[in-house]
Amino acid sequence: MIRPREIGYTDELLADGSVHRTYEDGRQEWRRRDPGGVVRWHDNQDGAGTDELLGDRIVKRALADGTVTYGRDLGYGRTLWGRGDTLMINRTSFGGRMGAILVGLGVAGLAVTAAQLPPLALTPEEEEVLRQQAQSSSSGGGEYGYDAGDGGGGDGGADWDGGDWGDDGGGWSDDDFG
Repeated sequence: MIRPREIGYTDELLADGSVHRTYEDGRQEWRRRDPGGVVRWHDNQDGAGTDELLGDRIVKRALADGTVTYGRDLGYGRTLWGRGDTLMINRTSFGGRMGAILVGLGVAGLAVTAAQLPPLALTPEEEEVLRQQAQSSSSGGGEYGYDAGDGGGGDGGADWDGGDWGDDGGGWSDDDFG
């Protein structure tokens, strides 16, 4: 079992459709999702990059310098990054609050298993397979590309209970990958 460091965050929808994300550790991000579904962001520490939801609940974060890291959406507003060192928790959404309640009850637990870890690296071919998987599941499976009975709420990363990512016109959708 791995016990990641938790960092909570809250999101504020701005009038222009972008989002201001405030992390409990003092970082801030400004986020906007482009029509292709990729979230573009920049922060108050001169960082910038993109977050992209791949299949199998994997979130790809590409920094402006070319560095790539992966996270895994664990559901209920929680995203696990790296080798389980950081767990991002969306405290804005229902999923994030539900996740916090479950953690408090010991149901979700702070520990994660090796099976929940995101990949350290993926080849471009593996990423493409996951993209195709995400596209095919979003056209057939549950409302958000996976069966809502699997734990639901998401999050790069992602809480999907804010709307269908496929047809919201590029606007904000609750979490946009944590």
